[in-house]
Amino acid sequence: MPVDSTHPDYDANLPAWLRARDVFAGEDAVKAAAEKYLPRLDCQNDDDYLAYKTRASFFNASARTADGFVGLIFRREPTVKLPDRVSGVAGALRVFAEDVDLMGTSLYSYSQNIVSEVVAIGRAGSLVDWENEGEQRAYVVRYAGEQIINWNTRRVGGRNVVSLVVLKEKAEGQSLKAEGDEFQQNEVEQIRVLKLVEGRESKAESQSQWHYEVEIWQQKTTGTQKKEWELVDMRIPLRHGKPLSLIPFVFHGPRNSLPGVDKLPLADIIFVNLDHYRLNADYRHGLHYTALPTAYLCGFPKETSFRIGSDIAWVADAVDAKAGFLEFTGQGLTTFERAMDRDEVIMAVLGTRMLEAQKLVGETAAAIELRQAGEHSVLMTLALSVSDSVSQLLRWVYWWNSTEESPEQVSEESVLLKLNTDFSITGMSAQEITAIVAAWQAGAISRETMFDLFRKGEVLPAGRTDEEEAGLLQKQKAETEKAGTSNAESRRAGPNIEQTTNEQMSRLTSAATE
Repeated sequence: MPVDSTHPDYDANLPAWLRARDVFAGEDAVKAAAEKYLPRLDCQNDDDYLAYKTRASFFNASARTADGFVGLIFRREPTVKLPDRVSGVAGALRVFAEDVDLMGTSLYSYSQNIVSEVVAIGRAGSLVDWENEGEQRAYVVRYAGEQIINWNTRRVGGRNVVSLVVLKEKAEGQSLKAEGDEFQQNEVEQIRVLKLVEGRESKAESQSQWHYEVEIWQQKTTGTQKKEWELVDMRIPLRHGKPLSLIPFVFHGPRNSLPGVDKLPLADIIFVNLDHYRLNADYRHGLHYTALPTAYLCGFPKETSFRIGSDIAWVADAVDAKAGFLEFTGQGLTTFERAMDRDEVIMAVLGTRMLEAQKLVGETAAAIELRQAGEHSVLMTLALSVSDSVSQLLRWVYWWNSTEESPEQVSEESVLLKLNTDFSITGMSAQEITAIVAAWQAGAISRETMFDLFRKGEVLPAGRTDEEEAGLLQKQKAETEKAGTSNAESRRAGPNIEQTTNEQMSRLTSAATE
């Protein structure tokens, strides 16, 4: 099989991925696809179809839904657990969190990009690698779902592991200086193969050892149209001088981090969105031909040209000559309007309530929570899945800088990233605050748990730590005690001041009387 062979699941899902990319890209991309999404009407030539397509409007509910989902997940910052120290493994992880891909992308922004990809097409991948030449540190490279063209798993050491990942990419940065243009970039299409290779480290080994290899294939320049690939580079990444026993590649999906392909989270909304676009095209097409009244003449000379205006009169010699306007009076366009309204409601129900018309009656917070439970369950599953896969990346980076045997030995106690799973827009009520404080005072929960609950209920700011909040409480208590002492002294001094004032007023009154 050639190196660019694709996985059957890749072939089955690629059309849906490309369709989702066009829809999320917006109106220009959807219209550029022409008859792929908007079939040509009968007897339409190229000019008629162009006008038909141009009049249509694409209401991008899918992109708005995706943005709303990402916004709900990141309405609160993720919880990130890293070692407390500033040197060694902890220092390396903190450098990594500030720049995960050697391009200045923070861990927060990278997580947001992964969530956006998973919401869009339900798939993404991250390759963990080691930069040897300059900074001597681990970094990650993000791959879209369309770039992961092949993969495989096998049983190694009593468990299923990823044994093959084939990635399609482009090599950039090669300037064509030989042609005298230093600004033109030459992008070379290439394929990166990540695989586990079986072998023995020595003759004394009784069992086969597996190690990780990387191959780079590039297209050969040939006179034929058939693509031919040649191996241009092969390397064996090392950690502490030894090959890796696993492929440092992490899959990101809406339900889990396994290599298998999951269904697009917004697939149903995308289909309805494109149906809405086709209905809108027919509706605008009908308006174009029926909305404006059309003048008609009967009994007038054919060779005469007629103009319409308030200062123009049409005169005919024929007794039975008639003139008037043809105007559409049927109900055909109303059918399109009702169908588009129905699609908009369906998109709102399937994906997000931000597209739904506001109710004219009041609605309680509990009713809103119940009505949005379906969307929240999808979001929660996706957030938990991406939290797990990004935490795997952190464990790989931790392991690459530590001495553990394998990344699985790095526990959640060392590194962890947890995305927000509370999508409620209602804050914590006064009764809930009182109950939490009472539970803390009774010793049922710790102070840290109380602060964490307040933070989730948006009583405390997300960026304020427990230590900072405790310090503010101590400061407030000290100021209160100081203010109480001052008030007590004022009360003690009050009668003396009042007595002195009364004596002065008495003397002044006596003097005035005399």
